Amino acid sequence: MRKTVSLMSLVGCLLAPVTALAEVPDTVAEMRRLMLDARINALTFSSMDRLFTTRTVPRAGEVWQLPRREQALDFSYSAGGQQFQAEQMLERTFTNALMIVKDGVVVYQNHLNRTGPDTRYASWSMAKSIVSLLVGIAVEEGLIDISKPIVHYLPELKGGGYDGATVQDVLEMRSGVDYEERYDFENPGIAAENHEMALVRNERRFADAAMGIARAHKPGEHFAYKTIDTAVLGWLLERVTQRNVSSYMAEKLWEPLGAERDGFWIMDGPVGEGREFTGAGFNATLADYARIGQMVLDGGKANGRQIVSAAWISESTRPRHPESEMGGYAYQWWTVPNSDAFYALGLQGQFIYIDPQSRTVVVKLSHFPPGDDFKVMEETLAFMAAAARWQPKQ
Repeated sequence: MRKTVSLMSLVGCLLAPVTALAEVPDTVAEMRRLMLDARINALTFSSMDRLFTTRTVPRAGEVWQLPRREQALDFSYSAGGQQFQAEQMLERTFTNALMIVKDGVVVYQNHLNRTGPDTRYASWSMAKSIVSLLVGIAVEEGLIDISKPIVHYLPELKGGGYDGATVQDVLEMRSGVDYEERYDFENPGIAAENHEMALVRNERRFADAAMGIARAHKPGEHFAYKTIDTAVLGWLLERVTQRNVSSYMAEKLWEPLGAERDGFWIMDGPVGEGREFTGAGFNATLADYARIGQMVLDGGKANGRQIVSAAWISESTRPRHPESEMGGYAYQWWTVPNSDAFYALGLQGQFIYIDPQSRTVVVKLSHFPPGDDFKVMEETLAFMAAAARWQPKQ
């Protein structure tokens, strides 16, 4: 039987010291189930290291200093047939933090809701785009050939739904496996059950579900967004690099990026046995997310150093298939229709939005209410497009 935990108890526990637990107490499990609640997610999304066992991605070396010329948001945007001043977007779309970078210069930064420059925010599925960068690095190193079947690297998946899918199919969310991305915890399906067992209870690894999964579509033919695909990519990275994802990321991405603060991944599965929750578990500061965006905008370069190949950046961020009016999907990046813009997107409003034409990066970290957030999403993207068009005063 689940133990009922009040929201006040949750807040209190978030402020208490955290320890790694061999078994997850009912109280902690219930806190994890409540973390998306609109009444407290502004707090939980910036406190994930209080809720989960984590693994650090340490920074090292010289920080990549982005020059600053900050100023007021003196532009407007339209949404739902109405015109709004840019500053109105902050409260209207549940913003925790916002940074706008123009041609490598920070022109706006704001932290809300008792957060600040040192706060590390949950990326949620923006982590998928980070995993894509890591796969690109491994491809450049000759460790992965994306045209090969995923079972070539992970023979544990033979005979199941992933058998026959290439690494590229998995990158494009076209694996064809039968995994509905639906988190109805009152009537749990495969995704909700996997979330419960791997992340709430820490009883198994998230990617373990891939071994027993069925096939719903022929690989490569049908797009269906599913976090299990990115969890499998994390497993792939672990296998080909013979190290954990945090260690590989620190050496190949985080340190050369010139990150300002340590990042961290939340861990799935039993303590000492689990792996990084690569589908949605990375956490970092606002400015370090902006550094990722600027590096991608600059063709894989950070502070003059090539980190990810320019060819991978180009291939991984362009639409792989015809876009709908809502956009398209690349290698774990979303694309904007009728534009060369693209973005990393996380649950309940996390964005790294990149517009190559105007050389703009916008990072928005949010606490959207769970559920039907289409209008908030639509308004946020309208703001992003307006921010890209914005020409700050010199």
